[in-house]
Amino acid sequence: MHSWNKSLDAAGIREPGLRRDYGVQRQSVSRSRRTSYLATRVLLPPGTLPHVMAATAFMDHGDNLLDTGPKPRRAAAWASWERRVREALDTGVSDDPLIRTLLHTIAAHPRLRDVVEAYLSTATAELEFAGFTTEADYQAYLDAYSLPAFLLVATLVGPEGEDGPFRAACRTFIDGSQRLDFVNDIAEDLREGRLGIPAETLKRFSVTPDDLTSGQEPPGLRELVAQEVGAARADLERARELPALVPAPHRPLLGALVEMELLTADAVLARGPGLLRGSASPPPTGALRVLLTARRPPHLRISPPSS
Repeated sequence: MHSWNKSLDAAGIREPGLRRDYGVQRQSVSRSRRTSYLATRVLLPPGTLPHVMAATAFMDHGDNLLDTGPKPRRAAAWASWERRVREALDTGVSDDPLIRTLLHTIAAHPRLRDVVEAYLSTATAELEFAGFTTEADYQAYLDAYSLPAFLLVATLVGPEGEDGPFRAACRTFIDGSQRLDFVNDIAEDLREGRLGIPAETLKRFSVTPDDLTSGQEPPGLRELVAQEVGAARADLERARELPALVPAPHRPLLGALVEMELLTADAVLARGPGLLRGSASPPPTGALRVLLTARRPPHLRISPPSS
């Protein structure tokens, strides 16, 4: 693991104020995404790390604005934030440390600008999210919010030039990851009154939101969890092709992210109806094993077993 200062140097970030701004974003990500932060520190080349921290902090800030508090307050906060970001993109200046780091990262990776603008154009899908009626509604949400948000970071480690196969693999990964999140977060989502599992899927297993909040385990819940985790796992296993589509220095991180999600899928499936009492996490020993394996030279790695 390289020191943070060496990573800033490797990224060409020399100006003291800008180094402080990037440090603020690093601290924010380290608090909100402890496992992902550790993976990036261990697996990313130093020159890429500060830019990934900036993009991740930007993504997290937007998600918090769109997802926290009463809807009118969220809508006003997002509108103000979007206006400030767009003004900064137009002028090249900002008084906000997070936006300043974003601008510098865009200067270093110009293809990110189009990704940021695409994200800003559709991110209110998260603001409007109140649950899904059909699987098609869920898929539309992926295209409007989940994938554009993921691409804020993925673009920085992806290939230069034509990226059609890479984008398709990112979508496969985020479909599996988002579906898994919605199953894993069922207890929290019930408290907020907006499930991420489509109503038509609940109906297929004879489960209703009232059943889930009744304090009793609905008869079809275990099968519902197994079906959703199975669908998520199928996408995540297909996403194992993602690392091969990016430059070699970035492959260990993407490979580890996919394997970490597959570990989470195992934990979610094992918890089953217990998800009504809280989400599941992969065992720390398993997560550590994924990171250690990803750090090994490719010829020394042992491929994970097919499921």
